[in-house]
Amino acid sequence: MVTMRGRQIVFGPFRFDESNECLWRGSQAIQLRPKAFAVLRYLIDHNGTLVTKQKLLDDVWPETFVGDAVLKDCIRQLRQALDDDPKSPLFIETAHRRGYRFIAPLVDGAPVPSANDAASFPTPTSSQPTYSPNVPGSPAKILGRETALAQMRKCLDQALAGHVQVMFITGEAGIGKTTLVETFLEKLGSDVCVLRGQCLEQYGSGEAYLPVLDAISQVGDKPPLVEILRKYAPTWIVQIPSIAGVSGRESLQEKSLGVTRERMLREIAEALEMMTTVTPVVLFLEDLHWSDYSTLDLVSYLARRRQAAKLLLIGTYRPVEVIVSEHPLRGVKQELHLHKLCQELPLEYLSQEAVNDFLQIMFPANRFPSALAALIHQRTEGNPLFMVNVIEFLIQESVLVEEDGCWNLQLDLFEVEPGVPENIRQMIEKHIERLDPAEQRILEGASVVGMDCSAIAISAGLEEDVVRIEEICDGLARKHHFLFPAYLAELPDHTITPRYRFIHALYLDVLYKRVAPTRRSQIHGRIGERGEAIYGERVGEIAAELAVHFEQSQDFARAVKYLLLAAENAIRRSADHEALALSRRGLELVETLPQSPQRDEQQYTLQSILSSSSQRLDKVSQ
Repeated sequence: MVTMRGRQIVFGPFRFDESNECLWRGSQAIQLRPKAFAVLRYLIDHNGTLVTKQKLLDDVWPETFVGDAVLKDCIRQLRQALDDDPKSPLFIETAHRRGYRFIAPLVDGAPVPSANDAASFPTPTSSQPTYSPNVPGSPAKILGRETALAQMRKCLDQALAGHVQVMFITGEAGIGKTTLVETFLEKLGSDVCVLRGQCLEQYGSGEAYLPVLDAISQVGDKPPLVEILRKYAPTWIVQIPSIAGVSGRESLQEKSLGVTRERMLREIAEALEMMTTVTPVVLFLEDLHWSDYSTLDLVSYLARRRQAAKLLLIGTYRPVEVIVSEHPLRGVKQELHLHKLCQELPLEYLSQEAVNDFLQIMFPANRFPSALAALIHQRTEGNPLFMVNVIEFLIQESVLVEEDGCWNLQLDLFEVEPGVPENIRQMIEKHIERLDPAEQRILEGASVVGMDCSAIAISAGLEEDVVRIEEICDGLARKHHFLFPAYLAELPDHTITPRYRFIHALYLDVLYKRVAPTRRSQIHGRIGERGEAIYGERVGEIAAELAVHFEQSQDFARAVKYLLLAAENAIRRSADHEALALSRRGLELVETLPQSPQRDEQQYTLQSILSSSSQRLDKVSQ
C-alpha cells in the first residue's frame, strides 16, 4: 500500500515538495541546498508576512552564529532557482534592511508518496521533450538499477531494525555508483541523518580519517548530535574546529591527550551509535579505493561491533583500482565478507534495453531508428557515464535535433559511428573543447584545487576575479555540467565562499592533465600561499593539503614543513600508517634542501616519527 505524507504546494510554475525536500518545475527537479530549502519552507509557511532577517537567522540556524551574508546567499540561490528578479519579484520580495516576504499565491497540491515507496521516483509528465541526464534523481539515471535500489532498501530496513549494516557498492569508473547512492539517499527524507565523506586521490600521502572527519563535520547544524559528539568523542571533535570552536578547543585538547588508535575508534563508534538514538544515520564514504588506512580501520571496527544501532555505512570503490594498487581495502572487504559482516553490491554495465529506455524517457517524442540504442550500447558497452556523454555529444553536433516538438536523427547510422570518440576520455575532451575559453580556464584551475574546490581557491590559483569565477561555476553547476551546485563554506577568516564539486573524478583528471606542467605548478603554489594566509594559526588543519600544493609547485621547503605538521597530526590520531608515509615523504624531500639548523631539526623530527610509527606497526603485526 502506498502511504502518503508531506506537503506539496503549487505556486506559479513550481511545486514545493516537502517530503522529498525538492522543488519541481514541471517534471524537472530543481536541487536546493538544505538551508536554502529550509529558508523557502519558512517563507512559504509565513506567506504574505514580512519575516525579519533576524527571525530567519534564529529559526533556520538555531544555536548557530551566522551572519547576514549566509542568509543573503540562500536568498540569491532561491531567486536563481525561481528565476525571480529582485527588482520586480514574483515570489520573494525584499523589505530593504528589514527582511523578506513570500508574495506568490499558494495552492495545496496532492501529497507525494513517502520515501518508503519503491515507486516514488519522478517520471516526466510534460509532453514537451526535455533532455537533462545530469540532473540528480532523473529517472533515466537509475534505469537498470531497480534491483540494486531494492537491495539497498532492504539493507536500510535491517539497519532501521537496529542491526548495523555495511554495504560496499562496486564497479568501474562511470558505471553509476555515486548516482545510485545519491538516488537512494534522495528518497530518505529528513527523518534520516545522511553524512557524506569523500576519499580523495592524493599526489602524496593522505590525511588520516579525512573522509570521516569531513562527514562528521556535517552535524554542525544539528545541536543534539553535536552534544553527543562532545560527550562521547572529544578526541574527534577537537579535530573539527568548525564544531569545537576556539574557546572549547583547548579543554577538548586536554581530554584528548594520550590518545590511542583504540580510543579513537571506540569514541567515534560510540558517538555514532548514540546519534542513532536520536535519528537513523547513513554514513556514505565515496571512492574507498583512495581511502587512508585509518578510515578502513573504522569501517572494519563498525562492522564488527555488536551494539544495536540504526546505522548504515555505504562505501563505493573501483575493484580494478584496489587490485592494481594493492590497496588494503581488498583484504578488509574479504575479511568482513568471510564473516558475513558486510554486503557487496557489484554494478554491471547497462543492457541495450536499458539504453533504449533511457532514450525514450529523455526524448518522449522521437523518431529515432530502433538501431540507435544498439549503436550507443555497442560504442559505450553500457557504461552510463559514457552513454550520457555520447548522447550530449550527438546533440551538440546536431546529429540529434528537435524539430516541431519531436527529436530526429539527422544522419544515417553508418555516418554517425565514425564521428563518435572511441573512449570516455576523448569524449570528455570533446565536451571541454566546446566550452568557451573562460569556462575551460576556470575548470582547469578548479581541477588543480581538487575534487571539492572553493571559488576563493580557484581565484587565488588563477589570479582572477572571484565574482567572475562564481558566476561561471554557478552557470556550469546549474546545468550540472562538470560541476555539482555549490554549498557555502565559512573559512577561518570568516570569509563565506561557495564550494563546488566535480560530478566525476574522470572530469577532474582529464582537465588536470590539460594544464601545462609549468602553469600547473604556478597554480598549485598560489593556492598553497592563499591557504596559508586564510588559515593563519590554524594552518595545521590543512597541512596534508598544503604539502601537496607546495610539493607540486616545487617549493620543497614549505612542502617539508607541512608534511611534518601532517605527520604530527597523524601521530595525535594514532594513525601510524599515515604518519609513516608522511614522514617518509618528508625525509625524501628534506634531502633536496640546503644544509641549515632548521633542516637538521626537521630531519630529526621526521626520522623520530618514522621510527616510532614503524615500531608500533611492527608490534601490531607480530
